[in-house]
Amino acid sequence: MTDAQPIILSRDEAGEFLLPAEMLAERFGWPTQTLRDMMRRGFVASRVERGEGEDAGRWRLTVRCGNRRWQAIVEADGTVGTQRIEVIPSAPPRTGR
Repeated sequence: MTDAQPIILSRDEAGEFLLPAEMLAERFGWPTQTLRDMMRRGFVASRVERGEGEDAGRWRLTVRCGNRRWQAIVEADGTVGTQRIEVIPSAPPRTGR
C-alpha cells in the first residue's frame, strides 16, 4: 500500500502512538464511524512491539478489528514505513470432547 504523502504518527505525553481513526478505517475499507463503533464495542485490539538489535529505534504496530489486521513498521521519527492489511480466516469451530 503506497501513499503519496508519508504518514507520520504523533505520540502522547506518555510516548504512546496516536493512530488516527480515519487512517485506520480507510485501511480497513470502512467508514470512520464503523471503526469508531467497533472500538466502542471493544472489538479493536492493538499491540506495540519495540524493535531490538538491528531493529532498535523502530516499532511494529498491529491493530486487529474483526477479521482484519493492519501492521506497520514505524521509524524513530514516527514515519510509517512498510504497512500491510491482512484478512484473517476465522478459526474453525471447536468441537466438544
